[in-house]
Amino acid sequence: MSSDNERSADPGDGAPEQLALIRETVRRAKVPRAKPRTWRDAALAKELPVARVLVNKGLLHLDQYFDYAVPEELDAEAQPGVRVRVRFGAGGRNVRGGRREGGGLIDGFLIERRAESDYTGALAALAYVVSPEPVLGPDLLALSRAVADRYAGSLADVLQLAVPPRNGRAESRPSPEPLPPPPAPSAGSWERYAQGSAFLRALAEGGAPRAVWTALPGPHWPEEIARAMAATLASGRGALVVVPDGRAAARVDAALTGLLGPGRHALLTADSGPEKRYREWLAVRRGSVRAVVGTRAAMFAPVADLGLVAVWDDGDASHSDDNAPFPHVREVLELRAAHGRCAFLLGGTNCTVEAAQLVESGWALPLRADREQLRIAAPLVRTVGDGELARDGAARAARLPSLAWQTVRDGLRSGPVLVQVPRRGYAPRLACERCREPARCRHCAGPLQAPDQRGLDCAWCGRAETAWHCVACGSNRLRAQIVGARRTAEELGRAFPAVPVRTSGRDHVLDSVPDAPALVVSTPGAEPVAESGYAAALLLDGWAMVGRPDLRAGEEALRRWTAAASLVRGQPEGGTVVVVAEPTLRPVQALVRWDPVGHARRELAERAELGFPPVSRMASVTGAPQALAAFLAAAELPPEAEVLGPVPVPAGGPGRPRRPGDAPPGESWERALLRVPPGSGAALAAALKAAQAARMSRGSGEQVRIRVDPPDIG
Repeated sequence: MSSDNERSADPGDGAPEQLALIRETVRRAKVPRAKPRTWRDAALAKELPVARVLVNKGLLHLDQYFDYAVPEELDAEAQPGVRVRVRFGAGGRNVRGGRREGGGLIDGFLIERRAESDYTGALAALAYVVSPEPVLGPDLLALSRAVADRYAGSLADVLQLAVPPRNGRAESRPSPEPLPPPPAPSAGSWERYAQGSAFLRALAEGGAPRAVWTALPGPHWPEEIARAMAATLASGRGALVVVPDGRAAARVDAALTGLLGPGRHALLTADSGPEKRYREWLAVRRGSVRAVVGTRAAMFAPVADLGLVAVWDDGDASHSDDNAPFPHVREVLELRAAHGRCAFLLGGTNCTVEAAQLVESGWALPLRADREQLRIAAPLVRTVGDGELARDGAARAARLPSLAWQTVRDGLRSGPVLVQVPRRGYAPRLACERCREPARCRHCAGPLQAPDQRGLDCAWCGRAETAWHCVACGSNRLRAQIVGARRTAEELGRAFPAVPVRTSGRDHVLDSVPDAPALVVSTPGAEPVAESGYAAALLLDGWAMVGRPDLRAGEEALRRWTAAASLVRGQPEGGTVVVVAEPTLRPVQALVRWDPVGHARRELAERAELGFPPVSRMASVTGAPQALAAFLAAAELPPEAEVLGPVPVPAGGPGRPRRPGDAPPGESWERALLRVPPGSGAALAAALKAAQAARMSRGSGEQVRIRVDPPDIG
């Protein structure tokens, strides 16, 4: 006999009624999917009910503003400059003012409030305001738009670099009250420069001088930057300084704190951490702090009433951003100086070709010391040719000539000795075996290469070269330098076994070293600061840097040499630098004379003759062969544009560092260089941007990368 429970469990007894009950229960339990609110559905703000929003999508065909309705409950918080979330994407047309039924939530910035939209249909309403903090002001928006247009990029991509990610805890904390302007500082070590005192006086009086500053070697440059910032603050205006790395930022930070005390400036570096960095950035945006010292991202810092923008060591690769649209600090600060009518200071112990062009064009004035001051500050520089290594019997112990070995031994009696060793992986370019003149293409003057060791071709235009001869001496023999940098450093340590050896490089970078005798082996750019300066320095394997396959090889070698030599004591204190490189090379001669400005002027004159940047403007376009050919065919380039190439580009992979222009692993890509004369750079950027936006709007699956003013075109 069956029980009642057993009968009710029988699926054949009353199953339709049970299934219907289950379906109804599930239907009632489901939460209905909310439809996006539109102009007709939402109670709108009584005044300015339309919000113009920039959505956070870095696609060029979406580089425009979109209209949304402002609900009444968001009226107070939805102010220009705040972060918002909106529905965007599937279900509507991606045009300004178009319908946005459906789609996912996406971040954006509220640009402005308007009384009406030029779109007559229903507008989707703002989903919500992420934060009532207005982080995007009119000045920062205008600067970001100018940067996007210059580099053929999207405004959303630039704002990703300009506005740091939100941190709620930092945002909830109030910023300190602003301090009154400090008194104008004394000139201090600026008196060593012919126009140094006048430059500081102009800043303190509210002027806007523009200068290219060739700093004297030694430890004084952080304090000199701090005094320039203090003079600007004394005029009631703000100051912004961008340096290559956190170590340089820490030195300027310490100098500014010692000069003015704490609380007057913000330090914006990645080492600070996201919360502290955003808190400091907010203090700048709110006007609590009017001076900023930082690394690359600080170039967009929203300093109120900006009176001075400065960049130190503009030739350092860290100043060029590797994220689209790849802006350079120097160019961004030039835009800020021009648009904001503020002072501009480009400083360094070296002088780049771009800096020389600013002086040559009259846009900026030179700021230099006389030769008497230079003889006091600079160390003695001596040279040793590569050929002497093989002829010098005393060099066998450490592969060093007698002069270099003697310099190290004498220097270790009074302090530490710096040894600069080039990084591994520098690929030498080809040069004349007799006179070392770089081998260049007869058609476009690009560097020649021998990728398969059988023939020559151009790295720019791809043309084969079958009958090369040197234009300087007529020789037809080429050479490439083979460098064993690591082995040289190891043997140097064995040559001085009783001396401690400290290393500084990519894996571990030292900030400073004590004054005790020691060998400090460092890669370029990682040299630690000695407390009282180095007693001596060796700059090894000069051909490893001068022979790089890069248009800027000589300029970069001189920059790294002067940076290292600037850490050595002055000649009156016995400071000596030995550079192991061919003495006849132009960068070596410039180092011996300590004349980076003359070297930059000669480089500028040669580039003007050959049509190289910065005299001309260039852009690189990289992609799969078919996609690249289609892009170049569709782009409406200026009539004066010259197309070089295309040529194959190396593929990124685990065995080599990945650069923005490299092809993805396993793919075969090509690169074309586009060159235009002065005055046509804006037209070239606009044409590239329009062509990229057109192909994106068509949904082309193959990627094409654009980079305006690429740092490496070798």
